[in-house]
Amino acid sequence: MRRLVPLALLALAGCVTSRPASLWPAYEANFAHAKYIDLTHAFAPGDPKWAGFGRLSVSAARAAIDVPGFIGRGEPFGYARHGAGITAYQLPTDQVGTQLDPPAHGNPLGATISDFPATIAVRPLVVIDLSAATRADPGHVASVADVLGWEQRHGRIPAGSVVMFRTDWSKRWNDPERFTRRPFPGISLDALKLLHLDRHILFHGHEPLDTDTTDDFVAERWLLGHDFAQAEGVTNLDHVPEAGALISIGFARPEGGTGGLARFVAIAPPSWPYGTTIDAAPGAPLPRQSAPLVRGTDGVLRPSR
Repeated sequence: MRRLVPLALLALAGCVTSRPASLWPAYEANFAHAKYIDLTHAFAPGDPKWAGFGRLSVSAARAAIDVPGFIGRGEPFGYARHGAGITAYQLPTDQVGTQLDPPAHGNPLGATISDFPATIAVRPLVVIDLSAATRADPGHVASVADVLGWEQRHGRIPAGSVVMFRTDWSKRWNDPERFTRRPFPGISLDALKLLHLDRHILFHGHEPLDTDTTDDFVAERWLLGHDFAQAEGVTNLDHVPEAGALISIGFARPEGGTGGLARFVAIAPPSWPYGTTIDAAPGAPLPRQSAPLVRGTDGVLRPSR
């Protein structure tokens, strides 16, 4: 028994003084020189939306009270008088722009945006290229055969990955009427069942704002009803490798949210021809605008020339 006390103290001392394992070498080896591709539309008034939703409104924020010597109640904040650009957004829905769609969007027992765990932050990215099929048929519906065709070329889809369906539909983003009008590409229920029940993916993503084009949204209802999420309105999948990349997942976290603006970024190997490196865009300091920011008629701040 006398030997146990020194050994226990020695073990405790080792726990206190030992250095924890570090992920910094992994960052330097795999991320510092990687290529980064934004898969996210910047959102603004006039973007595609379901016809039943109201219009996104953007304007200068206005003071709620009088602040003597600084700003009056109802006065808009501005650079000239207050040294600050502050913007107000009136969202008619949480189904806006590039988004992360939680089960609560279609399931009263489903998880909301604020229930997503932090563990979804970085995952393997699979891109199934359907662009040729969509060019021939804008209403092409992704099938089990499309998924298995990817696996024939690249191997089994990794469990826990994000699967994005490339259709190049995002190139119509600036034509909202056509973007949301049928026919547009969809995902079949059988393909979603294969991905979730057999391959155990995290979620899938698509460039249109709907999973499928059936009258009763059978694929989306199954997806959300079985506690799976999805990404909608993604872009730039034509700049991402079909296999071998990762995806970074960020999103707003409104409590109880039934949808959420999201930021998806693909991380590709350094040899990939598309994307931006950290050396080219370090993020600090950020580049200045080409001219002072002014509000347009839609309320969005943009360079004045």
